[in-house]
Amino acid sequence: MKIKLTCLLFLVSFSFFAQEKQKEYSFSLDEAIERALDSSYNAINARRDIEIALKKKWETTADGLPQIEANVDYQNSLKRPVQLLPAEITGGPPGTFIPIQFGTKQNLSATATATQLIFDGSYLVAIRASRTFLNYTNTNAQKTALEIRKSVIDAYGNVLLAQELVDILESNQTTLQKNYDETKKIFENGLQEEEAVEQIQITLLQITNQLNNAKRLVVITEDMLNLTLGIPLKNDITLTDDLDNLAEENISLELMNVDPTIEENVDYQLAQNLIEQREHEFNLERAKALPSLSTFINYGTTGNSETFSFLTNDQEWYQSSIWGVSLNIPIFSSLKRSARTAQARIALEQAQTQFEQSKEQIRLQMNKAKNDYQFAIENYRTAKQNLKLAERIENKNQIKFSEGLATSFELRQAQTQLYQTQQEFLESMLEVLNSKAELETVLNTPNISISNP
Repeated sequence: MKIKLTCLLFLVSFSFFAQEKQKEYSFSLDEAIERALDSSYNAINARRDIEIALKKKWETTADGLPQIEANVDYQNSLKRPVQLLPAEITGGPPGTFIPIQFGTKQNLSATATATQLIFDGSYLVAIRASRTFLNYTNTNAQKTALEIRKSVIDAYGNVLLAQELVDILESNQTTLQKNYDETKKIFENGLQEEEAVEQIQITLLQITNQLNNAKRLVVITEDMLNLTLGIPLKNDITLTDDLDNLAEENISLELMNVDPTIEENVDYQLAQNLIEQREHEFNLERAKALPSLSTFINYGTTGNSETFSFLTNDQEWYQSSIWGVSLNIPIFSSLKRSARTAQARIALEQAQTQFEQSKEQIRLQMNKAKNDYQFAIENYRTAKQNLKLAERIENKNQIKFSEGLATSFELRQAQTQLYQTQQEFLESMLEVLNSKAELETVLNTPNISISNP
């Protein structure tokens, strides 16, 4: 009976594990981007950063709101201190003292204090700085969203490229294997040189090695896509888009004519935020030279007893309450505040210089991204034409070789050229996707963001 129960539990556990492992996903490129913006590891942490900034803003705001604190103190004098009083007060001889103990053995006190900030220049600056920090976090989250989108496009395209490469190499291997078998038979019949067989065999071995590597590469690129989307590596993803179609769909000449607006660039906005932060830091140091004013009210009660009788009804309690106003006026700090203010001013000037540098770098980045995208389109179209030409050349050499009009070396050259052209064509399609994604990121054209939690 125990054996049957153990087997049953094993089968149930194995079935549950198999179901969990066999979970599959299916995405187009747009669906994959949407999934990553919602569930990728970077997107989740970006939303948490926004949540932290919101909490930080409230933390700063709360500093200027009423604060209430309560304090309870219990004291048990295991050995009460002894005070010496002149014996003269009790009629004793002069120059002598009598020991005496004051107070009760046990004391319990409870105090509540409410404070309210009335004016503090540093607080006002901190409120504005917390808003700037929230804006910075939101802008940084937008940059993260653009980077996530670009990473998904790259990972998605790499999987398609690896899968296409496997298909092409398998087709090439089949053709080469057929050529090898036919040439070997002809050689065995004495109608072909052994070198011809060896030349084809060299190419066949190379293609076989490349095919095996491409199959392993498919697994790696699929895992990279899973990681980018925030999906466990054990789960399978089916891609519904085709690399060739994606390349054609992402050729957008209108994008080349877009007048770049540098103010829309997220790096420009982040540089602006840095200046605002440095301005707040400068104003904060200046505000520290201003007086601060606050008020408080205190209420307390104290009980005294020789034994722990504080929970009884006959315990006597003595009340006390204090209200007051505190004015703090900075007068002289041996030029310490002046030095800190000077440092903040220099940091602000540095941020302004960095902002000017960032603007020029962004303009350069925009021009480069446009040029790279245009080159990628041109390279893709050229690679497409070259592939057709390489296929025709290889086919002609196949016919010439079978008719004895071309050597095996010439056939191998044509085949090698074809395989290289096939690889270049696949890479050119991926480059169209990646270069467009880079240009859109620089231009902030998608205008996507990670929403607040």
